Amino acid sequence: MTGPDAVLEQVVREEWGRLVALLLAQFRRLDLVEDALGDAVEAASRTWPTDGVPTNPAGWLMTAAKRRVVDRLRNEAVAARKQPLLLTDAERHQEGARTMADGGSLLEDDVLRLVLMCAHPALAPESATALSLRLVLGVPTADIARLFLVPEATMAARITRAKKRIVGAGIPFAVPDASALPDRLDTVAQTAYLAFTAGYSPGTGPDLVRAELSGQAIRLVRVVLSLRPDEPALVALLALMLLQHSRRDARVSDGRLVLLADQDRTRWHHDEVAEAMRLLAAPRLAGPVTPLAAAYVLQGRIAAEHATAPTAADTRWDRVIGFYDLLLQVSPSPSARLARAVAVAEHLGPAAGLDALEGLEIPDSHRPASVRAELLARAGDTDAARAAYDQAIAACRNDVELAFLLERRDEVDA
Repeated sequence: MTGPDAVLEQVVREEWGRLVALLLAQFRRLDLVEDALGDAVEAASRTWPTDGVPTNPAGWLMTAAKRRVVDRLRNEAVAARKQPLLLTDAERHQEGARTMADGGSLLEDDVLRLVLMCAHPALAPESATALSLRLVLGVPTADIARLFLVPEATMAARITRAKKRIVGAGIPFAVPDASALPDRLDTVAQTAYLAFTAGYSPGTGPDLVRAELSGQAIRLVRVVLSLRPDEPALVALLALMLLQHSRRDARVSDGRLVLLADQDRTRWHHDEVAEAMRLLAAPRLAGPVTPLAAAYVLQGRIAAEHATAPTAADTRWDRVIGFYDLLLQVSPSPSARLARAVAVAEHLGPAAGLDALEGLEIPDSHRPASVRAELLARAGDTDAARAAYDQAIAACRNDVELAFLLERRDEVDA
C-alpha cells in the first residue's frame, strides 16, 4: 500500500478515531470536528497525488483539520460580532475542563473518552453504537447501515441526529463517575462487537477481512475491561472476538475466500484461541449473567467448537445446533437463525438446512440467498441454485465474496 490514495485510505482507517478524539479534546465541538476532519481528508485526496504523500500523513490531516476548525470558529466569532474574534486555546481549555468528569486522571485514553461519550444514556443504544462506529473507528456509513440492516440514508440521518443530541444536551467528553460507568458498559460492548463485525465481515469494499479494524475493536474491549475486569459481558465478548479473530490469516488465500471447512488450521492464531478458552472458563461466566452476556457466552462456545475441532469433519454440529437454539431464546436474530440453518445442514443434510431457512430474509443482505444457493446445489436442484446465486450476486457488495459467488454459480452451470 504505497500510492497516495491507498495511504490515505489506510491512515483514515487506522487513525480516524484517534484524530477525532484529539480534535475533540482540544476544541470540544463535536459539530465541527468530524466535518473538519472530513474536509482534511478531501483536501488530502486532491493534493497528495500531485504534491506527494507527506512524511507524517496523520499529522498532516490533524493540522489541516485544526485549521478548518479555527477558520470555522473565526467565522462564528465574526458573525456574532464578539471580541476577541477567536476564542483562545486557553479559553477553550478552561471551557473543556468544566465538562470533564474525571479531570483526565482516571484514564489517559482520549479514544475511550470518545467511546463513553457516545455511550451516554441520552442516546438510544442503536444511535450510540452507530455514532461510535463512525466517530471512533471511521467505519463508512454504508457499512454501518448494513450492520444495522437499514438503508444508508436512514443510517446517515440517525448519525446526524445523534451528533446533534450530544451537542444539544451538552454531553461531556469524559470518563463518567464510577457509579455511572456500569450503565455504559452494555452499549460499549455492543459498539465494540459491531465494530469488530465490520472488520471481520465487511459488507462492502475490496477486502474480505479488515483485520486492523477488528483488532481495534478488541483493543477497545481490553481497555474497558481494564476498568471492569469482572464484567461478564466484556469477558465473554473478548473471548468471542479472539476466537473469530484467530482465523483471520486462513480466511483468504491469494485474494480468494476460503470457507471454514477448507481453512489451513495451522494458520490460526492458537495463542488467541488459548486465551479465549481461558476466558470462557472463568468462574464469573458460570453464574447468572445478563442476556447480553449470555448471548456472548453462547456465541463464544459456538466459536470454541470450531476452534477446538482437530478437523472440520470432527466438528460437533449437534452441540453447535444446541448452542444456537439457546441463543435464539436469549437473543433471537435473523443472523443467528441463518447460522443455525448452516449448522443444521452440516449435521442433517441440505434438505434439513433448507427447511430451517424457510421464510428467512435479511434486508439488503446477500447471505440468506448465498446459503440457500449452496444448499440447493448440494441437494442437486441446479435451476433453483442458479436463481438463488443470481439473487445473492445482485445483492452482494463485497468484492471477494462476489467473486466467490460468481465462481460458485459457474460451477453449478458447468
